[in-house]
Amino acid sequence: MTNRSKRDLRSGVPLWLRREAPSPAAPLERNETVDVLVVGGGVSGALVADAALQAGLSVIAIDRRDFVRGSTPASTALLQFEIDEPLTALSEAIGEADAARAYWRSAAAVGHLAGRIADLGIACSLKERETVYLPGNVLDARALAKEATARARIGLRSRYAEAAEIKAMTDVDAEGGIVSGGCAELDPVRLTRGLWRSAMARGARLFAPVEAIDVEEGRASVTVATAGGQDIKARWVVLATGYELMSFVPMEGHSVLSTWAMATEPQPERLWPSRALIWEAADPYLYMRTTSDGRIIVGGEDEPIDDDKKRDALTTTKIAAIGRKLKAKLPDVSVEPAFSWAGFFGESDTGLPTIGTPPGMKRTFAVMGYGGNGITFSAVAAQLIQRAMIGLKDPDADLFAFKG
Repeated sequence: MTNRSKRDLRSGVPLWLRREAPSPAAPLERNETVDVLVVGGGVSGALVADAALQAGLSVIAIDRRDFVRGSTPASTALLQFEIDEPLTALSEAIGEADAARAYWRSAAAVGHLAGRIADLGIACSLKERETVYLPGNVLDARALAKEATARARIGLRSRYAEAAEIKAMTDVDAEGGIVSGGCAELDPVRLTRGLWRSAMARGARLFAPVEAIDVEEGRASVTVATAGGQDIKARWVVLATGYELMSFVPMEGHSVLSTWAMATEPQPERLWPSRALIWEAADPYLYMRTTSDGRIIVGGEDEPIDDDKKRDALTTTKIAAIGRKLKAKLPDVSVEPAFSWAGFFGESDTGLPTIGTPPGMKRTFAVMGYGGNGITFSAVAAQLIQRAMIGLKDPDADLFAFKG
């Protein structure tokens, strides 16, 4: 059976949804045939659709809610190459060469995505930023210095900074930290809406609300049955459904967690000088960034909760805790939330996503387990899947493939 798990992927009012937009989708009224069917209307699906169109393939996309209504608006959109698992730890888990490949691919994906945004002319408040990685209960200052050396050794744009420089950049008192270049911030909803507008202008067709309930592979095509009774026949199917997985997609090595975030009112005069993305080597970790209108977005307090009702019952408590942590690090800022929200995110044993064909499938791709840098890995997924569909072997496909 291929029924997926259903969840309310987020709750509250994310900052990015303060301005509504009309749905780009139409109702699905008949059977359809296409080269590529994308299931999922978030940022992963949008990037895959863009890559498929670049390859000259026709695209249909469907979503069981509507487009840009699932997990994407819950993203805090820290666009960074750094993986949740430090390079030193990842090297021990999967080997130094593969860990280096994973970090290199992540770094390249940030640059690729920035270039694609520029090529398509998408206005999404993209701004290049440095990141500052602070000591915590996972890596102390000495371990961060070792991590910085390991990154620099393989050519990554990371260096260790002492306490005085960290203070000057962030206003935060810390023993030291890692400063990394080549990262960015953006508005994930404006990015994703822009990608879908571009896709439609190039011939993609969007349908919603349409729920995929069954996937059947043949030798040369895949047929997806929908809850409304229509079938869509495609040469390839891409399941970009976030944390609502179909049952044939294995979950081994992955888990779904809850996270919480808030955005303050604009306070540009109180922001830290560098406007760098800030996060901690801690579990759970606090992460923060600024916005183009001078707000602070801050999130964390992650819990291993995959039930939306249990998650939402904790929102008031979690937002208050995030505010206290922000105040402890930056005493002069206002921590009153103007927007607050909760959502799910995926975590894997290695901090890497899984991208590829599930066991037993040849024409159906799934993307899952993005962890802390979902948008970066969505860009990787689009590249890997595009190349597979046109018959090219990606040199890093094995890093992200389903195991077994």
